Formats: sequence, structure tokens, C-alpha cells
Amino acid sequence: MHFADFLSGSVAGACGVAVGYPLDTVKVRIQTQKQFTGFYHCIVETLSKEGVHGFFKGMLLPMTTVSMTSSVVFGTYRNCLQCLRQARGANWGTNTKREVFLSGLAGGVAQVSVMSPGDIVKVRLQCQTESRQRGLQKPSPKYLGPVHCLLHIIREDGLRGLYRGALPLTLRDGPSYATYFLTYTTLYDWLSGSSKKKPHWTGVMLAGGVAGMAGWTVATPMDVVKARLQIDGMHGTQRYKGFVHCITETLRTEGAGVFFRSLGINCLRAFPVNMVVFFTYEVLTGFLTSPSENVGSPPLGLE
Repeated sequence: MHFADFLSGSVAGACGVAVGYPLDTVKVRIQTQKQFTGFYHCIVETLSKEGVHGFFKGMLLPMTTVSMTSSVVFGTYRNCLQCLRQARGANWGTNTKREVFLSGLAGGVAQVSVMSPGDIVKVRLQCQTESRQRGLQKPSPKYLGPVHCLLHIIREDGLRGLYRGALPLTLRDGPSYATYFLTYTTLYDWLSGSSKKKPHWTGVMLAGGVAGMAGWTVATPMDVVKARLQIDGMHGTQRYKGFVHCITETLRTEGAGVFFRSLGINCLRAFPVNMVVFFTYEVLTGFLTSPSENVGSPPLGLE
């Protein structure tokens, strides 16, 4: 059992959230609100109406829960790699690309159970464009903060409401993490060359950034569906009857292009976030593990 990955993944994930959260807010708003015509318009409108604070709405809960979700991903991924390697009779050495893909898939699916409640709170707070500043003819925000939002969802929809959008979240994170880990491992091996030595830290960061972009290319369509289901009913009226209805209704009214509307900003955000995540992870893992434990250990990453 690899325990260092749990701690390293936790810290690395938190650093990634801090770096990428402003762009994540812009991404969620573009995906779910028609009032924004694009990336630049969303940034200007948010700044003018809500100030810099508007880009960080709902960040407290993700920062609190990301340690748990990152631990699940890293721990599941690394231990699945070990189990698959042992199943084919190889206790040491590198894993096959298929094993990396399947382990990444397992890690992405496993984290949904702990990620979904925090994610729906994050998305709803990000989509709450009302300012908390009092004033005449200014509507007050529905949620006063992460805890108030969490309790409000439970009061309205029960505990089941915290898992609204969990299906597209699963369909997003399973394939995207599988693609992500496979891309990072491939680039890592290529940068290592025949020497099998760890690449320079700039190479690790480059591999992480490219892997993040690859993962989000796969994840974006389901990310759009997830976000729309999570905010549906936020202001009283529910537009979608469920997962399939959300897809068909979105296709009918806005066309297939809307599922990739936020792809550019996802990739723009993913590159620096994963550069930071991989650098943090590699440094901490190297510090927490002995040289003997790193022999044959596969490289890891987190979206």
C-alpha cells in the first residue's frame, strides 16, 4: 500500500485549485449562463459587477475537500497499478499502457463519491452573479457561503441533491483521468529516454501541462452536462428531467458546438494548474519516500 501518494496528492491538488480557480469560475459561467458571449466578456462583466472576489466564489469548500478527492485519485491509481502489475507476475518494473489507462479510469471513478457534494456547491456559488453588497434594486444572493449553500441543498432536495450531476461527473472523470495518466506516462517515458532517469523538473511540468490539456479535451462535453444539471432548479424552476433529457434538450436548442464551448478555457486553465500539481507532487513524493520505494515506481499525476 502506497501511503505517500495520499499526502502528496492532497497538497498538490490544493495547490492546483488555488492556481486554476479564477479560470474555473469563468468556465462554469460560460457553460451555464447565456448572458456571457465569451471568455473576455465574462471576465469584464464579472470584474465590473462583482470585483476580483467574483472569481473566487465557492473556493473555500473545494480547497477543504480537494485533499480528500486528490488522495482518493492518487491512492486508487497507484495501488491499482501495483495490483495489476502483481496480477501478471511482475512485482517490479514499469506498467503497461493498458494498466495505466485502467488504473486512471478507476481513480477517476472512485473520487466521484467524495467529490460530488463539494462540486455542486462550488458550481452553484460560481454561478451566483448577485453581489453581496447591499443596495437599492439589487437582488440579494441566494447562498451566503459554502456551508449555507450545502445546508440549503440538503433542505430542498435531501442528501440526494448533493449528488445531482454525479452520473456525468463519473462519465467525465473516468475517461479523462485515464487519458490524463496515459498521456503523462507516455510523455514522461519519452522525456526520460533510454536512461530511465527522471526528466528535469521542466520536463515534468511540461508533461503535466500537456496531459492536463488532453484530459480536459475528453472531459469537456460531460463537464458541460454536469454543470447544467447541478445548477438546474437553483432559482426554482427545473428545466431538465434528467441526464438524457439535458443532452437532448441542449442539442436541440443550442447545437452540438455548445458541448465544446469551454474547451479553450479548460485547456488554458489545465496547463498551468497541472504544471504546479506535478511539480508539487514530485517534490513531496521524493521527500516522503525512500530511494528503494521509488525503484520501478510509475509516474503519477492529477488533473
